[in-house]
Amino acid sequence: MKIGFLGLGHMGLPMAANLVKAGHQVTGFDVVPAALETAAGLAVPTADSAVQAVAGAEVVLTMFPSGKHLLDAYRGGLLAAADPNTLFLDCSTINVDEARAAAALAVEAGHRAADAPVSGGVVGAEAGTLTFMVGASDQEFETISPLLEVMGKRAVHCGGNGAGQAAKICNNMLLGVTMIAASEAFVLGEKLGLEHQALYDVISTASGQCWAVTTNCPVPGPVPSSPANRDYQPGFAGALMSKDLGLAVAALQSTGVAGELGTLASQIYARFAEDGGAGRDFSGIITEIREHSVSAD
Repeated sequence: MKIGFLGLGHMGLPMAANLVKAGHQVTGFDVVPAALETAAGLAVPTADSAVQAVAGAEVVLTMFPSGKHLLDAYRGGLLAAADPNTLFLDCSTINVDEARAAAALAVEAGHRAADAPVSGGVVGAEAGTLTFMVGASDQEFETISPLLEVMGKRAVHCGGNGAGQAAKICNNMLLGVTMIAASEAFVLGEKLGLEHQALYDVISTASGQCWAVTTNCPVPGPVPSSPANRDYQPGFAGALMSKDLGLAVAALQSTGVAGELGTLASQIYARFAEDGGAGRDFSGIITEIREHSVSAD
C-alpha cells in the first residue's frame, strides 16, 4: 500500500519504519529537520513537504501533537493535495470533537477518514505491539486493518468517527489515576518500612494488581523493563499524560460526568509537567509524591 506518513516523532518514526519493513511504500515528512535525518537512518523515505508526501498515497497517516495541528494541516492544503478518495488515518491523540471535525473535512473534500489513537508508548511503537482504538466505518476499518496489524498487536473497532479518541481518553484517564495511586502506595510502603520487592510481590498477585504496577512499575527493581530503572526516561512522557488528562477533563465537563479523580489527576500531572517532569516518564510522578511528603518525625 502507498502511504504518506506525516509526523516522524518518537512514536511516528518507528511506526513508519515498521510499515517500510513490511513492504509498504512509505513517504514520510516532518517539520523538524532532525526527524527527517533520523528517518533516513532507519530507511524511511521522506519528501520535502507534506504536500509531496501525500501525492498519490492511498492512505495518509498523521501523528501530530494536537488537534489544532491536524485541523490546520487539513485546512491548509493537505486534503486538496491528495488524490480523490484517499483514506486519511489520524493516529494522534486529540479531543473527540476535533476528530469528528477532521473527519467531516476529509469527507467534504472527497476523501475517507478514520481515527486510530494508540496505546503502548515508544516501546510498543518500536516493537510493533501497539493497541489501536479505531473510530471508523466498517469498510474503512477493513481497509486499514492490514496496516494496524503491522504496527500493533491489537486493533479494537470502537465505533464511528471519534470513537477511537473517546476510548483513548477514557483509557488514559484511568491510567493516570492508577499510576498516581500505585505511586502513593509505594511511597506509603517506604514510610512503613516495606521493601519495594515485597510490596510488588503482594500487589502484583492481589486485588491491587494493575498495569501501572506490573508493567510500568514506578520503582526500580521489580520490573526491569520499567522506566524507573532508566531514571524515568520515557516511555510515555509526563507532558503527554498531562495533555491527555486535559482532554479527559474537557470531556468530563462537556458530558456532565462527575469525574473527581480524573480532574484531580489532571491537576497533579499538570504540576508534575510544569515542575520538570514534562520530559520524564509519567511514572516519575512518584518523585513528586515523595517530594511533597512530610517526615514522620
